[in-house]
Amino acid sequence: MRGRQGRRGIAALAVVLVGVWVVLVFVSPQMGHAVFHVVPARPPSAQALSRDMATGACMALSPTHGDNHRTVFLDAGHGGVDPGGVGTTQSGQAVPESTVNLGIELHAADLLRAQGYRVVVSRTSDTTVARLTPADMSGPYLSVLGVHNDVAARDVCANLANADALVGIYMDTGASTANAGSITLYDTARPFAAANQHLASLLQRDVLATMNAQGWQIPDGGVLPDSGYGSSVGDPSTGGLAALAASYHHLMLIGPPLAGYLTTPSQMPGAVIEPLYLTDPFEGSIAADPADQQVIANGIATAVEQYLAPVPKTPTTPTPAGG
Repeated sequence: MRGRQGRRGIAALAVVLVGVWVVLVFVSPQMGHAVFHVVPARPPSAQALSRDMATGACMALSPTHGDNHRTVFLDAGHGGVDPGGVGTTQSGQAVPESTVNLGIELHAADLLRAQGYRVVVSRTSDTTVARLTPADMSGPYLSVLGVHNDVAARDVCANLANADALVGIYMDTGASTANAGSITLYDTARPFAAANQHLASLLQRDVLATMNAQGWQIPDGGVLPDSGYGSSVGDPSTGGLAALAASYHHLMLIGPPLAGYLTTPSQMPGAVIEPLYLTDPFEGSIAADPADQQVIANGIATAVEQYLAPVPKTPTTPTPAGG
């Protein structure tokens, strides 16, 4: 088993075939960090649900075996000019969150499609989901408006998909390399809060189980309401969108509407899982490994299948005549 003291190193070049996707991880001796590429191995049977989003974003993928007439929305957090958090492996290679999230999303999509699910993914490459305008940028980075619009586009995509469940795939970062563990977040302010919590509990349990079956000993950070993890982007004193962002104490992806800020919230039960801390070099090494991303995807797919499994019908006993 590969526990925290026995983690193997990352190869200089890893090539993993994931269904119709190839994940390439190159380590550049000159740059001293890992460069991740996720590219289609062949054109997938995908349909863009909106022409208003970035190229390759909001794509519907048909089942590859059977059809149970259920749809899952998977969101690979961040992307493009927004790398998300950046951590390091035990060998000092940089690990950008956006590429890790995408690898896990594509793995999970393949697994669910093979079980008869239609899967809609927020993105299929290293891009934002929203089609950006100059107003969405502040120099080389997303502006407050850009961050807002990119997350809101994911909610719009989930709603266009008419999804039965939403899973946000993100990673955690901390101020200390001692921060470690997996958490799953759900929103309590939605009409379907109980379903949110149920999905979140399955994700936390199944992803932790698949990871720790590898001997990784990932701490259990729990299933938590998202109220303490909401947006704090912007300065409340400036008013406008920045003030609304700072006061929105939910995750936009799964949170409730707020007048003037979020008018198109997701309309289905959802949860956001953050299975690893990239800033813990041990967990960052796991996140950077495509084979280990597959392990996390297995847990996500298992949880979704359990959440969406048909409820067994309870046999009824016929009432005796005259009874």
